[in-house]
Parts: sequence; C-alpha cells; structure tokens
Amino acid sequence: MTDAIKIDVWSDIACPWCYIGKRNLETGLAAASADEDAPVVEVTYHSYELSPDTPVDFEGGEYDYLAQHKGITPDQARQMLERVTGVAADAGLQYRFDLLQHTNTVKAHELLHFAKEKGRQLELAERLMSAYFTEGRHVGRIEELAALAADAGLDFAEAEEALRSGRYLDAVRADQAQATSYGINGVPFFVIDGRYGVSGAQPAEAFTQIARQVWAERRADADAVV
Repeated sequence: MTDAIKIDVWSDIACPWCYIGKRNLETGLAAASADEDAPVVEVTYHSYELSPDTPVDFEGGEYDYLAQHKGITPDQARQMLERVTGVAADAGLQYRFDLLQHTNTVKAHELLHFAKEKGRQLELAERLMSAYFTEGRHVGRIEELAALAADAGLDFAEAEEALRSGRYLDAVRADQAQATSYGINGVPFFVIDGRYGVSGAQPAEAFTQIARQVWAERRADADAVV
C-alpha cells in the first residue's frame, strides 16, 4: 500500500490568507478524493507568527493594526480588507473584520501542538480560524482558547493546564526554526512530501493537481520497485 502524501502547512491563526489557503487545500483534496485511485493525504499544521510583538490585548481594530504595522492609510487598509474579504467569500468564508479582535497568537499555536498530541489538530485549526475571522472571538486569552479547544473535542481543563504550563512553547519555536531553515518568510506555505514548496493561498485546483501528481509519482516509484 502506498504511504500517505504528507502536507506540512506553515500558517498563523491571525493570517487571513492562511484560512483561505486552508479552505482551498481542503476543497482541492476533496476533489482528488473522488478519483478512482484517490490520493491518501496527511495534513499537519506548523507554527508561524506574523507579528510576534503584538500584545494579547491590542487596542484598536484591524484598520488600526494595518496602519501601524504596514504604514498605510486608513483608506488603503479598507481597500486591502475589502479585497481579502471578497477572496474569502469565493472560498466560502464570511470574514468579519468589524468584529475581529487582533491579538498575539503564540498561545493559539501552543494549543495546536497540544491538539496534535491528542489527534485533534485539524479540528482545532478550523475552530480557531473560524472563531477569529468570522465570530470575533479572542484567541489570545487562555480561558477563551480552552473553550474553543472544548468545541473541537478536547478537554477544557487539560487544554487550560497545557497553556498555563507553557510546555508546548518549545514545539512552537521548533516549527519556527524549521520555517527559517526552509527559507519561509511568508504564510501560508505548504511543503508537499518534503520535496515541493507551494507558497500562498493557491486556488483549490492547484492543490488537486499537485496531489494527483505526487500520488502518480508515488505509484510509479512503487511499480519500479516491483
């Protein structure tokens, strides 16, 4: 039996293009799953902080954040958010930047490592991004994160204790170090089978194509061995 294709995704909870990329990846893989010889795929999410200096309780909205960190005018910020909102809608996501609470995401990344250990990382990644971009939930506070973990099928008390202990911070830093070694300087970034790098929120069709291509290569290699 051919081993699963491994897709490693570097992303940040607070990255609007990362949620779009996540949804497009899922849509693309779903299309490939309908093939007679459907690719088997294993997806793992890795930590990347776009703005590690952001405080947990950022004062202001998303327009203020963009103006401060990107040095753009409020009108430019508005245009930027309108564009990404439209792209998100095309992917089936209803972004609410008017509700969004900008925050530091390191604890959210720690929680994703806890969820990975418990076999619920994919469920939690979806819950966190949905909470942040569509519901206006605060994903920087431990109690709120533990509640979202419970929504994703994890134990509230265990999640809270894991976050307060900080024991997954080293795993977050290891992901970030690996991103640096790969030369990743923006997210989302997808590493396919450790061989191919795909940058940005690509269309769903691109993920369908690459999954089929890598699966065909796997099959060819297996046949050659036989």
